[in-house]
Amino acid sequence: MSKSKGPFPHVFPDIKDWGIHKLHADRGNFIKDIEAEVFDLFKNKSNEEITKIIVSTIYNERIRIKEEPWKVDPPDEKIFWRKISNELILDQDDEASKENNLKLLKRIINVYAEEIVATFNEKTFEFARKFLRIFFGRLLKSASGRNLGRVFGSKKVLYDKLKVYGEAEHVRALTKIGTVVFVPTHFSNLDSVLIGYILDQIVGIPFASFGAGLNLYNTGYTAYYMNRLGAYRIDRRKKNPIYLETLKINSKLSIQKGTSSLFFPGGTRSRSGALETKFKLGMMGTAIAAQRDNYQKGGTDKIFVVPVILGYHFVLEAKFMMEDYLKRTGKEMYFKTTKDQSYSFSKSMKFIWETFSESSDINLSLGKPMDVVGNFVDENGDSYDDNNRKVELKEFFYTDGEVVKNAQREREYTRRLGDRIIERYFKDNLVLSSHLMAFVAFNILLSQNPNLDIFGILRLPPEDYIFPMEEMKNAVHELREILFEMEKNKEIQLTDEIHFEIEELVKLGINKLGTYHGDRPLMINKKGLIISEDFKVLYYYHNRLSKYGFDKAINWKSYKLAEA
Repeated sequence: MSKSKGPFPHVFPDIKDWGIHKLHADRGNFIKDIEAEVFDLFKNKSNEEITKIIVSTIYNERIRIKEEPWKVDPPDEKIFWRKISNELILDQDDEASKENNLKLLKRIINVYAEEIVATFNEKTFEFARKFLRIFFGRLLKSASGRNLGRVFGSKKVLYDKLKVYGEAEHVRALTKIGTVVFVPTHFSNLDSVLIGYILDQIVGIPFASFGAGLNLYNTGYTAYYMNRLGAYRIDRRKKNPIYLETLKINSKLSIQKGTSSLFFPGGTRSRSGALETKFKLGMMGTAIAAQRDNYQKGGTDKIFVVPVILGYHFVLEAKFMMEDYLKRTGKEMYFKTTKDQSYSFSKSMKFIWETFSESSDINLSLGKPMDVVGNFVDENGDSYDDNNRKVELKEFFYTDGEVVKNAQREREYTRRLGDRIIERYFKDNLVLSSHLMAFVAFNILLSQNPNLDIFGILRLPPEDYIFPMEEMKNAVHELREILFEMEKNKEIQLTDEIHFEIEELVKLGINKLGTYHGDRPLMINKKGLIISEDFKVLYYYHNRLSKYGFDKAINWKSYKLAEA
């Protein structure tokens, strides 16, 4: 996979031509459409079923308000739910009672829709775009010592740090003829902002709508910009069916109306640092439903799905994520000690500073585009099956020659799409020098302690171990030969640095690995020895390559550690 030639000119230079602008310019009618469709899902249920759903919703909302209050929560929501409770008619099964309860249902849907749907303000977006360009440019000047005239606001220099690989021109072509849904891996709270910036400023395609956790709106500045950049709000505390259906219909209609979208199929950040292999399929299914709806209404526009794989040499939340993962998997065997400090402004600034220093970069791989049932598509948007035969996507939704809704069939398509995305995550994944070094070092550590489980390994004192340079170079050489063969067979993607001379690759990977962290997962000390200061963080970065079977492909026991 080669690095793209961008930065590219924008496909649609005028923001008014973007799907997200058009959608939010008509926000009121968009919300009415959401409300109508969600209401249709419930209105034909019996009064008993509707009543049970509303009662359960009231109960869970009251628990949420009491036990998990957030600053962003409306100050009058206690009153709202009290009124709904007082006006709900229980234990009656007549038409008047059902009509009353349906009116309450409409009010609940309206509250949820208004909460979920944000706005998109062109002036705010232009300001944010300009601010980030200048901000990143100044960071580059300070971090790398380059000439102000060359660095200040330069897309070209930014592009040197924000590297795009893969199908950029293919995706640009699809953007012109249909709606694109981006499905990225998820490692950091900064993912959405960075992906959005890279797609806009380097790939040159319209800004995509994305979901942002409502907890991010607790901060004034964050809330101000999130509210005006088209990010729809997701409150993960709310799990009742009315809210969840409103959230899904918002996504479906947004895509259906031509708005590029971005959502994380894994649902949350990868705790272990590994590529995701389990998805939450609900939101992915909205793309399939939107495509079927388009066909049912006589439309021909297609929806395309593009996997996006982010590659960081260091992750802001790595230490917290790994501790959380170990706590979840080990339960009583592990006690978590680190808090998630990824929302700290100073932490975020240090992360960005390190990213834009000479020692690091961010890599984004645009994977192979496909249609909503997982068929690959060419630059004209035509679909091809696994035997490379051209197929008509519309026929996948036929029953007796007509496009009809079939929930069971669409669930199967969603599972199929999820499997194909996972497959592309692994094949379009970019191996970074830092990931390679972490994987090699941790596997040598594992092989030298065969009687310890992972929790025992992580309790070992790092100061007692040295990773000899020659052993590391030999292990990297052996693993790299496997990677070269995989790259040749298009089973994985390698960044340019993986092709460097072995000694240069080893030193580069160690220097880039976890630069941000106070306790380095790997480093070369003043004596020239390779050591680790934190095995847990080393394990986190090792996990990026942990599901390829490399642990069994090499005789790791042949490589030795030295005692300090």
